[in-house]
Amino acid sequence: MYEKDILSTKLLIQTIDRIFEYTSCFSVVDEFVSDSKTFDATLMNFVVLGETVGKLSEPFRNEHDNIEWSKVYAFRNIIAHDYFGIDEEEVWDIINNHLPKLKHQLQRIINGS
Repeated sequence: MYEKDILSTKLLIQTIDRIFEYTSCFSVVDEFVSDSKTFDATLMNFVVLGETVGKLSEPFRNEHDNIEWSKVYAFRNIIAHDYFGIDEEEVWDIINNHLPKLKHQLQRIINGS
């Protein structure tokens, strides 16, 4: 594997952990959205996820094509270019239903399995 890609993969995991840390105290989307600082910080970390995915080498992404890299990057674009049009329910769904799977996939890459 490429050292730069491994470092980026570790950064992706750290960023997901940050999102989980920021949002763990909320049980419903309305609570999350009403805390504007947490909501903004969380969205910024989604931008970081997308930016980091964009820096992964193409051979690395192709080797790990079970991960939907393009969706991660596309969500970054949505946040960056349509911030006030963000669907809060979608963000909440991604945090609770998609990020755990992504983190697991990334950890498997790091662990070599």
